Amino acid sequence: MTKKQLKKFISYIVSITVVFFFVTTIDIYFPSFVNSIDNKIKDYMFILRGPQKNSNSVVIIDIDEESLSKLGQWPWPRDKIAKILENLALANVGAIGLDIVFAETDQSSPSKVLKELNIKVNNVPNFDEELNYVVQNTPTILGYQFQLTPTKFIKRESIDIPAIIVEKNKADGKEYLIEAKGTILNHPSLQESGYSSGFFNNIPDSSGVIRSVPLIIKYDDQLYPSLALEIVRASMNIDTVYVNYSTLGVENIQIGNFIIPTDRNGRFIVNFIGKKNSFKYYSASDIYANNFNKDEFEGKIVIIGTTASGLNDLRATPLDSVYPGVEVHANIIENIITKDFLRIPTWVDSANLTIVLIIIVFTTILIRFLPLWLNPIIFFVVIFAILAFTYYIFITYGIILNSFLAIIATILAILNATFLQYVFEVKKEKSIKEKFASKVSKDVMENLLNDEENKIQTIQKEITVFFSNIRNFTYISEYMQNPTDLTQFLNEYLDPMVDIIIEQKGTVDKFMGDSIMAYWNAPSTIPNHADAALKCALLQLYKLKELNRILVNGSRYPEVIDMCEEKRILPLNIGVGINTGVATVGEMGSKHRSDYSIIGDSVNLGFRLESLCKYYGSKCNISNFTKWQLEDNYIFRFLDLVTIKGQSQPLQVWEVIDFDSSDDTNKLFDIPRQKLDEELFTYHRALDLYQNGNFQEALDIFEELEKFIEKSNNKIYKIYIDRCNYFIQNPPKNFDGVFKHED
Repeated sequence: MTKKQLKKFISYIVSITVVFFFVTTIDIYFPSFVNSIDNKIKDYMFILRGPQKNSNSVVIIDIDEESLSKLGQWPWPRDKIAKILENLALANVGAIGLDIVFAETDQSSPSKVLKELNIKVNNVPNFDEELNYVVQNTPTILGYQFQLTPTKFIKRESIDIPAIIVEKNKADGKEYLIEAKGTILNHPSLQESGYSSGFFNNIPDSSGVIRSVPLIIKYDDQLYPSLALEIVRASMNIDTVYVNYSTLGVENIQIGNFIIPTDRNGRFIVNFIGKKNSFKYYSASDIYANNFNKDEFEGKIVIIGTTASGLNDLRATPLDSVYPGVEVHANIIENIITKDFLRIPTWVDSANLTIVLIIIVFTTILIRFLPLWLNPIIFFVVIFAILAFTYYIFITYGIILNSFLAIIATILAILNATFLQYVFEVKKEKSIKEKFASKVSKDVMENLLNDEENKIQTIQKEITVFFSNIRNFTYISEYMQNPTDLTQFLNEYLDPMVDIIIEQKGTVDKFMGDSIMAYWNAPSTIPNHADAALKCALLQLYKLKELNRILVNGSRYPEVIDMCEEKRILPLNIGVGINTGVATVGEMGSKHRSDYSIIGDSVNLGFRLESLCKYYGSKCNISNFTKWQLEDNYIFRFLDLVTIKGQSQPLQVWEVIDFDSSDDTNKLFDIPRQKLDEELFTYHRALDLYQNGNFQEALDIFEELEKFIEKSNNKIYKIYIDRCNYFIQNPPKNFDGVFKHED
């Protein structure tokens, strides 16, 4: 794995961690928000699943509108309740549960009325005693309510039940069960008459919907069963109920061999078998009138409750906004009897977070390796997969997973991965631009990037072309055998050279081994492009002196130092050729490979000027075409009037020694300015003599110049000494001062 790939990999790992941490934070600090939406998703799962098979083990006696019409408004006299219970008992029902609390004695009882009137009559009916007697002699489980929130009027009455409830494996001191503050019981004589009783609190969630019901509530350090749980226990004739704990809370409730799963707080997730009226309803008035088929009740569990709207026992459930509270208890009993449970195990939080992590990693990988336009499709596919998976687990295993948390993870993972993908694409584009900009100017780069038709227009334009080449690079490559070191050495030279070209608004056209080709004034116009190119050349020569000092004084390239000592040369020495003229500028090459470049005679002339640096012993050669366009001040030496192979017109070759500054010492050659001016003045006087055919006089001066200890060119004088000696011995006819370079 490359360093770049490792960096990208680490970026994705960090982003996955951040998303996972963010989702976990939402789950921990905003559970109500997460659960409220997740519950809505589960509601749709109930609807999608449809109604379930009913075992018909539970029937409901309904105090409905018809019963109120026939038997009078509620509350009825207790003798009517007693009559209903008696008729049910005669039908051999298995158990009767009262989803009703009789907190007060019957004020309509004749004995109560006569007593208040202070009238003494023997054998007057006492409806409360009648109900107490029937409750005592029938399989009736009374109902009551717990007060779960503190109020001004809290009743704290003790409750006596036959069930023994034992907590098992409760290791820590943390309390998971719901704790009651008070009770609303049946009046004492009725409460004492019943075999047992259970609370019928239905506690809605934050959205006001009944989805789970506590099976056990703690009150005064004692545990008490719900009405539904107590009915099941009594029907099974088992005394002990176990509340089994894990390290994360309540795991389940056990009655005999029945293992009833709950959440960690002992709440039972109601697996509603259908919408309201999924159970068989019988009007209480029919039971009272003994107008029912007793065979339909034999051995069954009967719950007495109400659906009458005025009696306030209607609830909202996942399947109905108006659902009888009594049918909630019927669903719980049905679930327990048939063992058709929904579960939120204590380990489900860990499972949810594991699924979240898998989704984040999987989604991030998909986004990473698939095209950006597929992201919306990935989103819908992953969301559908989450819903399908949670629905399958819900239907098949009855385990409730948190769908919405997984959806949040998907959304955040896709957004995060898309953002990362965008960032990496931007970085990639930036990297491409940077690499492109290192080869061409910013103007060329923008021109190419914005070329919608993928075709750069070819134009004829005046440009200034620049060529540079390292002298003695063959020696360097011979001494430096390690190709990696050689490449690094060359790059340490090329990097600052290219930086200078770009700083001066030039375009690097190509690298030819140790040579650089660049140009100015294309495609965008650059004022004073000849000055910009020449300034670039001189700044490169300055930089070269600095690089040579570092190389000579350093120890990174010992082979180069050995070569320099042996050859008595500097590590780096370059020649520069600059020409100005019209060239063809544009995209050139084949349909498979092309470059934005320049061609023309002016380009070829610039290349020849660079190669002449070696012949004349100069560092920077320019043509007269470039010199004519210069606006800044420089120190020049006229080198020669020549014709080059392939050219018929004479060309003036000028050496640019340095910027023309007021410094006392020339920076490039470290020669006092006065001596440099004297050298150049004498040289140009000798050159005038030479061009006018006065070879002997010119020879004397050139020989005198060659003896200078401090001079700006060590080769040019020898060239003209040789020429003068030749022409003295071989006088030319019609001498025009033009020297022909044939190679």
